[in-house]
Amino acid sequence: MRLFNTASGQIEPFEVGPRVTMYTCGITPYDSTHLGHAATYLSYDVLQRRLRDLGHETLCVRNITDVDDSILGKARELGVHYLDLAAAEVARFNRDMVTLGMIPSYSEPRATSAIADIRGFIGMVLDRGFAYQAGGAVYFEVAKSPKFGTISGYSREQMLEFAKERGGNIDDPLKRDPLDFILWQPSLEDEPAWESLWGPGRPGWHIECSALCLRELGTTIDLHGGGADLIFPHHECEAAQSEAATGEPLVRHWMHQAMVRMDGEKMSKSLGNLVFVSDLAMQFDPRTIRLGVVSHHYRDSWEWNDHLMGEADERVRAWVAAGSGSGALDAVRAALDEDLNTPEAVAAIDAAAAQGLGVSEAAALLGVDTTDPVAHFAG
Repeated sequence: MRLFNTASGQIEPFEVGPRVTMYTCGITPYDSTHLGHAATYLSYDVLQRRLRDLGHETLCVRNITDVDDSILGKARELGVHYLDLAAAEVARFNRDMVTLGMIPSYSEPRATSAIADIRGFIGMVLDRGFAYQAGGAVYFEVAKSPKFGTISGYSREQMLEFAKERGGNIDDPLKRDPLDFILWQPSLEDEPAWESLWGPGRPGWHIECSALCLRELGTTIDLHGGGADLIFPHHECEAAQSEAATGEPLVRHWMHQAMVRMDGEKMSKSLGNLVFVSDLAMQFDPRTIRLGVVSHHYRDSWEWNDHLMGEADERVRAWVAAGSGSGALDAVRAALDEDLNTPEAVAAIDAAAAQGLGVSEAAALLGVDTTDPVAHFAG
């Protein structure tokens, strides 16, 4: 198998042992699952299906960010406890993942489950001289990390721009460098706080993934990723602090999902231009939703349109009508082994079904069960 590696900018052999360790950044549970989320998790799902088909065991951890600025702000707005909000949205997210036929995660740890791990992790970073304390907060000092910026390949100007857009307070007067980022921060009066050696407070955004990845999977993992908007600052900062703490590489291979767009902008909660999985599931067979997403390559940004589900529904019907069999199986395996080329895999199954060949085994590699009739409400 060959996969594009974000850090090198090239398609490279994905060389792994019998057990493949993977970490994908999960949701901040303050709203429903939209197609942008679904695209990321479906890509990891298809990757796991092919790796398992090759005989590997896959361990994929997907965290839940149940304490950060976004969820605390939403809970404040709604007048509810942040953990109650998280519980409701996690339950809805899990229903969406079941609807889409996802392989269950190896582990789904919450940020709030890792406060002790996070405090210990920050202590390691401080002890190794990569962080400093100021104003009751602990900051990572990027000047001490010579590899900082090598995952994204962005210039300093680009990093400053993205940090400003994506929650990094570059104007914080306590920072030695605008790109320095928070590991631990004092809580506001109405926010949860935990005791620490640096004063009461709560974790910064990036630190939970480093602590959880280390706790759940070990020092160095095979694959890490998420949406492309996480390349910087989240993953760049995560790698810097992890490698500062352990002295070992965090990740062997970085994989990122391109953005799903709507109305010319990336689909995101902050913009409100969202298509929710739960809404689509009330109108379409779940296999239709899944196929509508995986028919796009994970590295290609694409635009939602109203015709997408109709086209996917026709495809599901044709695959189901083709019946059971191994038509297109070798072609699908070959396509997935070349940078997870799902559009080529879908085209191969289409061609086999058109020739009257059963395609159930090939479709199953994409997570589509063609052995059941099409749901009555599809289309």
